[in-house]
Amino acid sequence: QVQLVESGGGSVQAGGSLRLSCAASGIAYSNYCMGWFRQAPGKEREEVAAFGTDGRPPYADSMKGRFAISRDNAKNTLFLQMNSLKPEDTAMYYCAARPVIGSGGYCYDVLGSRDGGTYWGQGTQVAVSS
Repeated sequence: QVQLVESGGGSVQAGGSLRLSCAASGIAYSNYCMGWFRQAPGKEREEVAAFGTDGRPPYADSMKGRFAISRDNAKNTLFLQMNSLKPEDTAMYYCAARPVIGSGGYCYDVLGSRDGGTYWGQGTQVAVSS
């Protein structure tokens, strides 16, 4: 059974940092595209970043230079380091996994597919105050 468990969310002031983690189980971790999404109240789900096999993760434009995604295949864990947080970063952050492998760009494209082939965690809340 695939299980993705996020942690590391919390409340911070603008300019602060948080590091999110996603522990994966029940999957052949290294053979999966992994990524982070977020959803703010009343807004559509938004992709944050994805990690593929080429080690060059693409990021959403609003997060470039502030967020960094990484993965530890030995620990089956995905991370998202978030720096210089802004109030508009407030959202529920979700970990996503899909049993395909490819470049970061490919993973970025396929993870958000709504065909039911992506696994999702329960989310971790991030709140940034001004």
